[in-house]
Amino acid sequence: MQYSEEIVKQLETRLRFPLPGLDAQMKMAPKVRTRDYVIPDNARKGGVMLLLYPHHNLLNIALMKRAEDGGTHSGQISFPGGTVEKTDENMIHTALRETEEEIGVPAHQIRTLGSLTDLYIPPSNFIVYPCVGFIEQRPEFIPDEREVAEILEVPLHYLLQDGIMSIKKVQMSGNKSLVLDTPVYDIYGHTLWGATAMMMAEFLTIIKEIR
Repeated sequence: MQYSEEIVKQLETRLRFPLPGLDAQMKMAPKVRTRDYVIPDNARKGGVMLLLYPHHNLLNIALMKRAEDGGTHSGQISFPGGTVEKTDENMIHTALRETEEEIGVPAHQIRTLGSLTDLYIPPSNFIVYPCVGFIEQRPEFIPDEREVAEILEVPLHYLLQDGIMSIKKVQMSGNKSLVLDTPVYDIYGHTLWGATAMMMAEFLTIIKEIR
């Protein structure tokens, strides 16, 4: 997708209106995922950032491969983000802070366009609040070596092409013995699935609306 300020403005406007929500998210949900979850009172809260920026006159989105640290989402492709801290004013603040900490993009440079539908992730007991942000030029990424194995810079037109989505056998987070046929996005040979894919599905639904 060609970058233009008009596209960014259209996205910002669209995010003020009712979102596609769960219907869009479920297109990329693993088989074990149901539409209705009882969210525990002790569920943790987190914020993630869908960071957009222009590069070679194309609108790009930043993804990252998490470090192999043995955690629930170890080695997975995700958006930058993490747990709410007591000093965070809100979920957007969380997403901005974590983006700076994990991939080195200064929070004050990011223009917040809006938010997507929050999503509960059972394996890690998290409610995730996705924020959409924009920076006016390609940032100088500085990944945190403890948390980030690789940064993936993905043009939006790549995500919108036919054939990027497929069904693949994936080992479920939190249950290493459970392998299921799961909808995935193939990102330059990396497998994007689970909660991040569900959030991406809602975002791409919106992008297709305004394109």
